[in-house]
Amino acid sequence: MKRLIGFRPLLLAGLMSLLPALQPPPADARPQHAQPHKARVVRAEPPQQPRPEALAMNAWTVGLAGGLLEGAPIRLAAEMARVADDGDNLHVLPVVTRGAAENLNSLLYLRGIDAAIINSDALEEYKSQVPDIQRRITYVLNLFPSELHVFVRPEIKSLSDLAGKKVNFNNQGTAAAYSGPLIFSRLGIDIEKTFIPHQVALEQMRKGDMAAVVFITSKPVDAFVKGRFESGFKFLPVPYDSKFEDYYLPAALDAADYPNLIKQGDHVATIAVPTALVAFNWPANSNRFQRVARFVDHLFSRIDKLQGPGFDPKWKSINLGATVPGLARFPAAQAWLDRQTSTARASQ
Repeated sequence: MKRLIGFRPLLLAGLMSLLPALQPPPADARPQHAQPHKARVVRAEPPQQPRPEALAMNAWTVGLAGGLLEGAPIRLAAEMARVADDGDNLHVLPVVTRGAAENLNSLLYLRGIDAAIINSDALEEYKSQVPDIQRRITYVLNLFPSELHVFVRPEIKSLSDLAGKKVNFNNQGTAAAYSGPLIFSRLGIDIEKTFIPHQVALEQMRKGDMAAVVFITSKPVDAFVKGRFESGFKFLPVPYDSKFEDYYLPAALDAADYPNLIKQGDHVATIAVPTALVAFNWPANSNRFQRVARFVDHLFSRIDKLQGPGFDPKWKSINLGATVPGLARFPAAQAWLDRQTSTARASQ
């Protein structure tokens, strides 16, 4: 009995020691997840209105798709932007793209692109994809032709000798990479196509691993002017005939272009791919049409600046009235030319 009586105080003391642990904690000591949930009221902020200067700048900004950084079209786009830009009145943005062959795609689908520099035969690929392509695209200006250069090793005597052999067309996205295979397809010559940098391909030509390289760009090409090649390396003639009448022009390479490769007095017949400045055929009452119209007015009115020092010498050969096969002229460009004709007649 004594042992039982002695145990009771101990038991009570133990229970008393557990009581604090069994009591609920004060409210401020509860875990965060146990706090009563209070709905958070979020007030919707009114949408910010664009600043007036932002509206003004965007209202007169023209996006001009140029091409790859190393290509000629982006340089032309930059030069046009220099002379046409007019502060808040006109902001021309040359855009680096995946190449002139992709610029038509950019014009059709890329936001912010109002105009583009393209090779005219790019329209061929879109005829099946976009049947009304020739109504959706208009041309502003026929730029410089890009001559076809088929440069071959000494043992290659004619285009037919290239059948089954390696021919390089430069990197994908370049004019040569698009137009070159298309031209060889029209010629009916089945070749082994490669798409590597031309400087690499030229070294492979010297070793005999590559039969030919195909350049499509405005002459003269630095690689042929400054390069040194063994006797027998040459350009092959590509005659202009009915196979090329839809998109191409007759052209020639001569000694003035490449004195180390073509004898004085000789010339090599070839074809050229017209390069054109084109615009989307915006509705005449739209802001996008008005932007391009202002760009056209500034560009055409200041063409003499492009033909002066500090710009590509080929601007001197530009004819504002030259047409582009298969396309209608942008209406504002045609209106500008018509005004000039009327003014000239009135002054006679």
